Amino acid sequence: MKPTSLISLFLALSAIGLRAEDKPLLAVPGAVIYETKLDAAPGAPWKAAKGKWELVEGVMRGSELEADKHGAVTRLPNKLQDFVIEYEFKFEGARTTSLSINAVKDHMARINITPKSVTIQKDDNDHEGPDKAVVFARFPTELAPGTWHKVRLEMVGDLMLGQVNDLVAWGANDLFKTPKMSPGFTVGGQSVDFRNLSIREATLNPAWEDVKATLPKPGEKVAPAAAPKGKGKGKKKAEAEK
Repeated sequence: MKPTSLISLFLALSAIGLRAEDKPLLAVPGAVIYETKLDAAPGAPWKAAKGKWELVEGVMRGSELEADKHGAVTRLPNKLQDFVIEYEFKFEGARTTSLSINAVKDHMARINITPKSVTIQKDDNDHEGPDKAVVFARFPTELAPGTWHKVRLEMVGDLMLGQVNDLVAWGANDLFKTPKMSPGFTVGGQSVDFRNLSIREATLNPAWEDVKATLPKPGEKVAPAAAPKGKGKGKKKAEAEK
């Protein structure tokens, strides 16, 4: 790392009280926008569009309802610019969960997680074409049920970085320069628990170019997607869980 980058990084960390071992990646987090342990019964400001959202054993649990024919979804009404989101989750039987960010119209980006994979992507923003989803990385993994895992999403300018445990990837797209809307959780199946959510303002890490050099390039780590279960249901189900 260049000396000037080290000095800039030290000053940025000192300004917000971060420790060096927190290791900023794309972003340096700043003021808190929203923070909750998710240890109370779900309610305002959360808006549940689908599924069942409840307090179970002191944390928020999301479960898909078969009658909805759609994955469970709950969102916050926040409009964001540059930010860092962190939280923890654990699988309690569900087949998939995601952290989803919307654009002013339609989807923008997400970290999609199954017990066996982590996908970091720009979403399809129009569904009718010509825009397409872009997978920046898909990692094979093993996420045991009943175990807490940590998620981090950073978005600054035209860049995003996603992290689940020690799996990290980044990507860039002009869509990310537009306002980010309604951060939220999705759950496919039953169930996923969530806790310790924070959303903070962010600025670009002055050492980002050095950090970027240590990460896979967008598209470099894209494992094959798992085959959908059941004939003819894969695409429909995937869309439903957004």
